[in-house]
Amino acid sequence: MSERKKMLLRLDPAVHDAIAKWAADELRSTNAQVEVILRNALKDAGRTPKRMGPMRSPGRPPAGEDAGTATD
Repeated sequence: MSERKKMLLRLDPAVHDAIAKWAADELRSTNAQVEVILRNALKDAGRTPKRMGPMRSPGRPPAGEDAGTATD
């Protein structure tokens, strides 16, 4: 699996709280919920990348995966 990109996202606190509540309702992390929202928006806009991988399964990544190395 390719390395996952990291980014800083500044949000209005009320938007963050709403996303966090939505994530909790669906038993996801806030980060995973943001990714779901973005993937759905890309799909709805007809802009889904051909090479987009599947969502990562719930839980911790296997040892060594996403070990905190950013290449930005």
